[in-house]
Amino acid sequence: MSSPLSFPAPRLPEVRWTPRLWGTLLVLCAAMFLDALDVSMVGVALPSIGADLGLSTSTLQWIVSGYILGYGGLLLLGGRTADLLGRRQVFLVALGVFALASLLGGLVDSGPLLIASRFIKGLSAAFTAPAGLSIITTTFPEGPLRNRALSIYTTCAATGFSMGLVLSGLLTEASWRLTMLLPAPIALIALVAGLKLLPRSARERGHDGYDVPGAVLGTASMLLLVFTVVQAPEAGWASARTLLSFLAVAVLLSVFVLVERRSPSPLIRLGVLRSGSQVRAQLGAMTFFGSYVGFQFLATLYMQTLLDWSALHTALAFLPAGALVALSSTKVGSVVDRFGTPRLITAGFALMVVGYALFLRVDLDPVYAAVILPSMLLIGAACALVFPSLNIQATNGVADREQGMVSGLLNTSVQVGGAIFLAVVTAVVTAGAPADPTPQAVLDSYRPGLTVVTAIAALGLLISLTGLRTRRPGPTVPVARSASDVVVESTVRGPEAERVPVHD
Repeated sequence: MSSPLSFPAPRLPEVRWTPRLWGTLLVLCAAMFLDALDVSMVGVALPSIGADLGLSTSTLQWIVSGYILGYGGLLLLGGRTADLLGRRQVFLVALGVFALASLLGGLVDSGPLLIASRFIKGLSAAFTAPAGLSIITTTFPEGPLRNRALSIYTTCAATGFSMGLVLSGLLTEASWRLTMLLPAPIALIALVAGLKLLPRSARERGHDGYDVPGAVLGTASMLLLVFTVVQAPEAGWASARTLLSFLAVAVLLSVFVLVERRSPSPLIRLGVLRSGSQVRAQLGAMTFFGSYVGFQFLATLYMQTLLDWSALHTALAFLPAGALVALSSTKVGSVVDRFGTPRLITAGFALMVVGYALFLRVDLDPVYAAVILPSMLLIGAACALVFPSLNIQATNGVADREQGMVSGLLNTSVQVGGAIFLAVVTAVVTAGAPADPTPQAVLDSYRPGLTVVTAIAALGLLISLTGLRTRRPGPTVPVARSASDVVVESTVRGPEAERVPVHD
């Protein structure tokens, strides 16, 4: 029998997703969707671009590498700039630049101008990506609300990548210029909507100036690292130019670390890397994206070169993976709430290893339903579990003023991991290229590369397993002690959104 002085716990109001919050998330998702769409669409269009503009194979490479160079090289600067100058302002300006660069890329008749437009697009994406992610993590409170938002957000990247493969096959049939122009109107619509919907964000107050030396050193080291990795397969990994470039990167990074340790307002606060979960998230992002990019590269070559599939046929073969990610977007957040990010990341990497290993069984006379489709479904399930979980793990427990910095660091790990591991896979395949390029010999030369891809994913699995040793923390958002613990905080202009405070 209960005491007469005891009272039933008050019922806490449910956290509501207002239309304005949905609109904010959709604007940010549109930018992420465009980034992924743009990366995947250009690959299929390269042969048509080369024929129309008279570009050599080595020049065509820079249409892809130019984007990677701008994106991967400036992400650290983009993330910290969003923290210091205001996330909304940085996001909208960069999105406008992205739209203009897309328009320029579809209209130029010169290879160097097209490459320049791609570099500018990569540069603008280096600012929209960390700014967009940090807007989400500062708008949606840590816990179920943020987990759901991040699962939807990261799903848009996979959806954009998958749709880009299909759209590029269709649009290139009419003109390669359409693949360059398509992002422009979408970015413009997102920009107009963002002006209305994105929450106002103040500049960071009380910081001790700007870390100009760190910004210069960090940007220079990332640009040189990505440039060196992209050029290494062509110049030779053991060539003097490549070795000297890597040495220069090591020197720049060493000086960068020294500057950051002494700077009162560092570009990267190195203390965030003392967290084991943060380090695992960054290394997981590198191995996750690096293995997938290498797999996609080899699988595309296999389907188009050896099986003689069309670009559209190849895109449709990849579609089940993207479709699985898209269909699971609304469920991943609740799964994260129940099992935690370490378990989901580990399970996802395990599925990825199995999917890659299964693809090693491909032959010149493949059975789609027995090998390719199961591989794609396993890889899609892995992406659905790993990518949102990595974003959640990297941003949880980080102060709002440093969300842009951590977001930039995570995106840098993704891009640098993709560039490095793709170059490694390419080098392995090139080294084993047969003198007599019969179809069977070419397929045999792909297998070592696929083995390396599987090994990279296995490395990610081993890293994620170390996170299971630690005791799983309790719920991200604890039960409030009374109704007064539930506060309503305005996160956007207009209708208010209810937020549950996160207690340390």
